[in-house]
Amino acid sequence: MIIAVDGPAASGKGTIARALARHYHLPHLDTGLLYRAVAATVLRDELDPAQEADAVASTSFDDLLLADEWLRTDEVGKAASIVSAHPLVRAALLQRQKRFAQQPGGAVLDGRDIGTVIAPNADAKLFVKATPTIRAQRRHAELRGNGVTTSLDRVLADIRARDDRDSRRAEAPLTAAPDAALLDTSFLSIEAAVQKAVQLVDQQLARKAG
Repeated sequence: MIIAVDGPAASGKGTIARALARHYHLPHLDTGLLYRAVAATVLRDELDPAQEADAVASTSFDDLLLADEWLRTDEVGKAASIVSAHPLVRAALLQRQKRFAQQPGGAVLDGRDIGTVIAPNADAKLFVKATPTIRAQRRHAELRGNGVTTSLDRVLADIRARDDRDSRRAEAPLTAAPDAALLDTSFLSIEAAVQKAVQLVDQQLARKAG
């Protein structure tokens, strides 16, 4: 069973995907971490994330890098949004993601193109969204909790810029798959959002079972 969870930054898709993986006893992959690993490698090697050749040269990272907490910083997140727009970077990481999705027993993957590109035949698809303001508030609180000082206005501007890059890129833009169930987490608690996600997945599985 493959479950695809897509959505913009700070929408709650990662939290929901991890909860679904626990609920259905499936392995989970945050595909955004792959792009963050590329971005971190670019930054570490003092390369330019806007240069496709530099980004592609950074795709052969060791899987151990995925556990590095630096990947979850805002600095790396901004660079990841830039490197992920490069078609050759996406191509380089495509098979890595597909192998994870197609492993025996299935998997839960979250990202921005899981239901449209990585696993278009997924058994269940969710597109998780929230208003830009709510997402900025969540990210701002997360950054403050990690000791990062920045303004809410700046975080909101970053969120909007990332949305624009992700939705306008030519290769695998951020968009809901036509058969994805929409889940707006703007005014839901984590518990309520997870409960709704499980309900939506169960409904899709039931329909497919006939």
